[in-house]
Amino acid sequence: MIPSMLRPARRFALGLVALASLAAASVPAVAEPMLWAIKDKDSTIYLFGTVHVLKPEVQWRSAAINKAFAESGDLVMEIQQPENPADLQPLILKYGVDQAAPLSSKLDAETNTRLIAAAQSLGIPPQGVEPMRPWLAAITVSMAPLIKAGYDPKSGVEAVMSAEAKTAGKTVGALETAEQQLGFFAGLSPVQEVAMLKATLDEVDAGPKRIDAMVDGWAKGDTKVLDSLFIDEMKGDYPALYQLLIVSRNQDWARQLKTKLAGSGVSFVAVGAGHLTGPDSVQAELAKLGVKAVRVN
Repeated sequence: MIPSMLRPARRFALGLVALASLAAASVPAVAEPMLWAIKDKDSTIYLFGTVHVLKPEVQWRSAAINKAFAESGDLVMEIQQPENPADLQPLILKYGVDQAAPLSSKLDAETNTRLIAAAQSLGIPPQGVEPMRPWLAAITVSMAPLIKAGYDPKSGVEAVMSAEAKTAGKTVGALETAEQQLGFFAGLSPVQEVAMLKATLDEVDAGPKRIDAMVDGWAKGDTKVLDSLFIDEMKGDYPALYQLLIVSRNQDWARQLKTKLAGSGVSFVAVGAGHLTGPDSVQAELAKLGVKAVRVN
């Protein structure tokens, strides 16, 4: 399910908005997450960098965010939160399951042993991961510890704002479909998939400190921290994945936003914080199209 298990490995957590996961263990008393705006004579689009999974008690709303959201007539996210997560099961089976070749046959002995140990520690039997493609196994073992520790997809920014938008009668739209997002992972080469799984196992072993640092940087609106912890490492260590999950999608979203800006009214766009930081951010891609983004918060 996209709101829970279908999240990328921690190293890629900020890369996908609807499929990314960040946990929040330490958030400053006054949170000021990033908020940007693009404008023309008759329209404003707010760009908000989000975290998709949070503990229920985390307070992340600022006055600027509340004002921008209240002014907006619609909410646009990476994908729309499904009313019934079970509706995604056919897509999971299509893109994330390989009945013909068991997962263990795609891994070296050491990686397979580590995967089994990680899965069992989460209450998942070895046969539970065998039908999975490596990317889906990576997401599963990455998300499960966060859920077990009390981080709730229902408390994530998109889930909260989506519910509020519907209650307020705002239109809710999306930049991508669920099938598109799953297709990004399904389109990885076998080597890339296994690399993603190995990286995930490395970071599961390392514990939550890295995630805590990411969320602390997000809550403070500190782009330097996010650049360092996410963009720099992903771009340096996994350039193909960086191009696929960050650059190409930011370019597509920038084109969509420029088209939307040609209309009128006020909109609120919520995407993963990793898309609004770094040299290839959505704002940087908008600038290439002649659209200037100004930081509001």
